[in-house]
Amino acid sequence: MSETAHLQIGDKTYDLPVIEGTENEKAIDISKLRDLTGYITLDIGYKNTGATKSAITFLDGELGILKYRGYPIEQLAEKSTFIEVAYLLIYGELPTADQLNDFQKLISRHTLVHEDMKKFFDGFPRGSHPMGQLSSLIGALAAFNPESLKQGQSTEEVNLEIVKLIAKMSTLVSWIYKKSLDHPFIYPQNKYDYVTNFMYMTFAERTEEFTGIDPVVIDAMNKLLILHADHEQNCSASTVRIVGSSDANLYASISAGISALWGPLHGGANQAVIEMLEKIKEDGGDTDKWIAKAKDKNDPFRLMGFGHRVYKNFDPRAKIIKKACDDILEKLGVQDEVLEIAKRLEEVALKDPYFVERKLYPNVDFYSGIIYRALGFPTEMFTVLFALGRLPGWIAQWKEMKANKEPIGRPRQVYTGKTTRDYVATADR
Repeated sequence: MSETAHLQIGDKTYDLPVIEGTENEKAIDISKLRDLTGYITLDIGYKNTGATKSAITFLDGELGILKYRGYPIEQLAEKSTFIEVAYLLIYGELPTADQLNDFQKLISRHTLVHEDMKKFFDGFPRGSHPMGQLSSLIGALAAFNPESLKQGQSTEEVNLEIVKLIAKMSTLVSWIYKKSLDHPFIYPQNKYDYVTNFMYMTFAERTEEFTGIDPVVIDAMNKLLILHADHEQNCSASTVRIVGSSDANLYASISAGISALWGPLHGGANQAVIEMLEKIKEDGGDTDKWIAKAKDKNDPFRLMGFGHRVYKNFDPRAKIIKKACDDILEKLGVQDEVLEIAKRLEEVALKDPYFVERKLYPNVDFYSGIIYRALGFPTEMFTVLFALGRLPGWIAQWKEMKANKEPIGRPRQVYTGKTTRDYVATADR
């Protein structure tokens, strides 16, 4: 028997249906509240509001659970590849061997971008932020793919746009990195898998023969991209859905999601970790001093990369990426004082009762920042790499919103401004 919530306003009672998800999440359906009562709900930041029904990602912050399409993130990170997970998120099922092979081949055939796209790079000011470049470039892809603007695209046409975007994103991200160095761009090679091709375009040099990327590095990058691939209705995913609900094309919707991710409260956390570590290094590297500052409730300093606003117990992604982080540091033998400071902070946070009791464990942003730095990426690139990983999730959210035929997003408000006033002529004010 289904539940019903009863809302009393004055002397009237309204019955509101209660719906339940497949993981026993419950919600009061207020879709008809305004029509029935004339009232709306006020939920600043949408912290208690479900804006959609979704079958893509489930997370439980209290229990530290994250699943893509029902598959535990631990299994996917251990056994899968980023492209296989992308297929899973976008199409709902793990691909067969033939489907995966065809998907990879189709992506490889679309990694080239139009030569005129290079002119955008020429126009970007020196030192401009990589996320601003990425948002502009992805939005511009619509101009180079005008068929994406057609209303009522067929399934085959939509799938081709999805493949093109996944393929060209890796090329553009690698070129953004090359642009930061003023190095010539490296073109993709169809013989490589997706992650290897990305790393090739990023780190190969025209002056030297490419000898390959260490398998430990490829494995770590696959894991990082998988762990970032989706995270339910976060700020950027919700942005993609609400922009897409206006019937905006895929490229415009994803460009909007990139802009949302750019915010330091969303995608910039791993960059903030490294910036914090740099600050500690510049202060002499005394981690005990900064641990004490973090414990002092009167000190505004907070350790970045510890704890999580959603995961109240532990971040399941952090457990996975910690080993990859250890493997990378051991394999590469990087000598970096900043990374040594990070390891000392990690050791304290995992043992100190202050952090353990408050569940302030190192999160995925802490470890991903360390890995990216060890691989040689500048901190300004971290959020761009986050966007590369999150792309399949954004596409899946956009595709699901379209399939559900969701109406255009239109939040309400409670107006708190001036009431009616009469216009006064300029001379009389």
